[in-house]
Amino acid sequence: MATVLAKPTTEESFRMIMRQPLTIFEEMEKLSNEIQQRAFDLFKERGGNDGFDLGDWFEAEKELLRHIPVEVEVLDKEIVVRAEVPGFEVKDISVTLEPYRLTILAKKEFKEEKKEGKETTKHYSEISQKEAMRQVLLPDAVAPERTTARLEKGVLEVHMDKASPAKVIEVKATA
Repeated sequence: MATVLAKPTTEESFRMIMRQPLTIFEEMEKLSNEIQQRAFDLFKERGGNDGFDLGDWFEAEKELLRHIPVEVEVLDKEIVVRAEVPGFEVKDISVTLEPYRLTILAKKEFKEEKKEGKETTKHYSEISQKEAMRQVLLPDAVAPERTTARLEKGVLEVHMDKASPAKVIEVKATA
């Protein structure tokens, strides 16, 4: 497995932080654990009745993760994936690529401080987090080293060159 190496056109248009594969898997494991915990909480809230495990899991996913809509375009020599990630910046997005799988993880934290009242010095802070994740199974093997990614107007566009097809090698006998 390899991490996508981006070829930015300008620093501002593309400063995507590429994480090492282990980091994204740790992040995915953390998300999975959070979903599992929320699904268990939903199970307990329903009184612990069996038979709704999958529904609890899907509800937990819906609450904790935003689904990233994608479009996959297969061309002669490349595969192009366009993913809608509005509200995320380049620094918030991580892309990992394997020969047959693309993983997009977007994570952003917000911290907003507000002052209440005109004559009070009371402050409070609202911290929230926005996360989205999508794995796309690719119809053909791709070459991670020849992949580029670009974020423009809330759309992440990943261009992946198809990997060279398997080559049959003739075996010759020696005398």
